Amino acid sequence: MDIEALGNLVQLHGKAIYGFCYKLAGNKADTDDLYQETFLKAIEVRHKLDASQNPKGFLISIAVGLRKNNRRKWARRQRIAPIAELNEAVDKHSWPYSNETPEDAVLSQELRGMIQAAADRLDDRLRIPLYMHYTAEMSIDEVASALRIPSGTVKSRLSRAREAVKKMLEVESL
Repeated sequence: MDIEALGNLVQLHGKAIYGFCYKLAGNKADTDDLYQETFLKAIEVRHKLDASQNPKGFLISIAVGLRKNNRRKWARRQRIAPIAELNEAVDKHSWPYSNETPEDAVLSQELRGMIQAAADRLDDRLRIPLYMHYTAEMSIDEVASALRIPSGTVKSRLSRAREAVKKMLEVESL
């Protein structure tokens, strides 16, 4: 695949990849870095990329791999020289719904926040397929291809993730 075709993929799937990177990273600065690293890595390995075989999944799998590497590096640095973790305020924007009352908007935003917090507490094995399916809007087969696991495994992980989020939300509402 040439650079121009890769540029077309950025235009076609860039928004979904960015949204997925945001779900993985959790803040804008890390998201921007991960998004940029993903496409830089895609340029390096563009000879392996086939536009007819799930390019979005290929790009997502690059982002997942980079995120795992960054987390390993961070953990190694913490073992060598621990530092306090900075808590960045996540830039939260509510979606402007024209027919929604202010109360509904607040409740909707609170519910989204609770769901996001519950999903963030999931193990990576459950969280990553969940984000790929719902945030990056990938089909089960695309997720399976990107993660190199059977589609049945993706289905079971999605089911377990949804069930775990549901249980966390039920506990919080008590």
